[in-house]
Amino acid sequence: MVESIVGCKWSVGLLRLLADGCARPSALRRALPGLSVKVMNQRLRKMLRFGIVERSVAGDKPPLHVEYRLTAFGRRFLRILDEVRRLQEAVDRGTVSCGKSVLRRRSPRRR
Repeated sequence: MVESIVGCKWSVGLLRLLADGCARPSALRRALPGLSVKVMNQRLRKMLRFGIVERSVAGDKPPLHVEYRLTAFGRRFLRILDEVRRLQEAVDRGTVSCGKSVLRRRSPRRR
């Protein structure tokens, strides 16, 4: 599930905006330049299926008022992603070691 959600460069940005209170699809698109309607809808539908966001619709005639918000599970999921980001930043700064076997890069084989 994590790779399915985080594997797209837009998903974490959408999650962050939803956590910050941005709820309308049009506001999400304005806040993420380059995000297409198609990709945004795909990402939001996927997060809906996993229970990370919920969708509310108000009104019976177009234009409908659609809003998305994080579920309790979505807020928990975002906290985990934030912790992973902080860990990566610590590794990048060198304040946390991953162990030599993880960080060792293979040298190209010579023939």
